[in-house]
Amino acid sequence: MRNCLCLLLLVVVSVSHVGGQAASASAAQPMTAAEAVRVDGAVRSFMSTVARDVTRDGPAAWRKHFADSPAFFMVNDGQMAFPDSAAATKGIHDFAATIRSIRLEWSSDLRVDPLTPDFAVVAVSFFEDQEQLTGKHVEERGYFTGVAELRGGRWQLRDAHWSSLHAQ
Repeated sequence: MRNCLCLLLLVVVSVSHVGGQAASASAAQPMTAAEAVRVDGAVRSFMSTVARDVTRDGPAAWRKHFADSPAFFMVNDGQMAFPDSAAATKGIHDFAATIRSIRLEWSSDLRVDPLTPDFAVVAVSFFEDQEQLTGKHVEERGYFTGVAELRGGRWQLRDAHWSSLHAQ
């Protein structure tokens, strides 16, 4: 009986060790400097495209730049704005119905932190000028952060957070 228990323990330890090696081998490897530079450039280009598309096409352009995935969420000024992609689609549609035009500009302080070949953190100051259908102009300044994800060969925002500066 004792030999059986020892043999069983040896098998468990051996399997655990081999499984651990397999898990370690499949774990994400650090990016090379060249990969990090490539991700940085691609995400900077993506963020320029976002501002251009929103300015040209209005708020509806956000839909193609927000990931259509269960992982997506957006926070605005400390409040959950969109808990998922479906809520973002509805919110974008509703907001677009109130806007005549919008201009989104990222500041020159854009930061990109490449995490993997498929993920990067972005952070940037923004300025937005909205003309509502009522004729009212709204200007907003603040800071944007998000996680950019390469999905299906293109970059999208997996999640986003807007913080606006409010007059005091």
